[in-house]
Amino acid sequence: MNPVDEANDGQALSTLDVARQLGMAVRSVQLMVDRGELQAWRTPGGHRRISRASVEAWLSQRQTGAPGAAAVEIARGNKTAAPRKLLYIEDSRHFQNLVSLLLRQRHPEVELHLADDGFAGLAMAGQLQPDVLLIDILLPGMDGATLIASLRSQPAFAKSRLVVLTSLEPADLVPYAFALEGLPVVHKPRLVQDLPGVLAAALAPA
Repeated sequence: MNPVDEANDGQALSTLDVARQLGMAVRSVQLMVDRGELQAWRTPGGHRRISRASVEAWLSQRQTGAPGAAAVEIARGNKTAAPRKLLYIEDSRHFQNLVSLLLRQRHPEVELHLADDGFAGLAMAGQLQPDVLLIDILLPGMDGATLIASLRSQPAFAKSRLVVLTSLEPADLVPYAFALEGLPVVHKPRLVQDLPGVLAAALAPA
């Protein structure tokens, strides 16, 4: 189906439509189009239109564990209540596995989801509406500070608690201070010692 036929068939979406569907900022969707992750074209009036099929394909890839996102479900202790959800956005398999192990030991009732780049993490956050997000600063696609700023700008995430995990030294975090204000920061060399207490606080009832 060519773009004109697709638009006439109601399969074309605006950038705002896609942003709402993915839980992203419009600018993030525009960047995805620029990188070729979504199929798009411009109308005669100059408006950008995005293929619904390409959006569905992008979501499908991430939901089935293609590069860019993955989901791991932790055993649920309470089968009757909706599980609490934690999303960890991190491109290191080592730290993904370490956090998974810590969570399984300390909070087996919590459902863990993993994303390994910033854009996939933002999309998954929009779909999952997690209770807690653990976010690395140095991420491919979109850095953690930009991701945090986007989350904080959207009312849908007002109740989500954000925690920063990073290997950067405090002095190296200064350029990201605009996004990190008021957030707990766990330094990866001390992850095993410090994260359990931070997680317990983040998962505690408001």
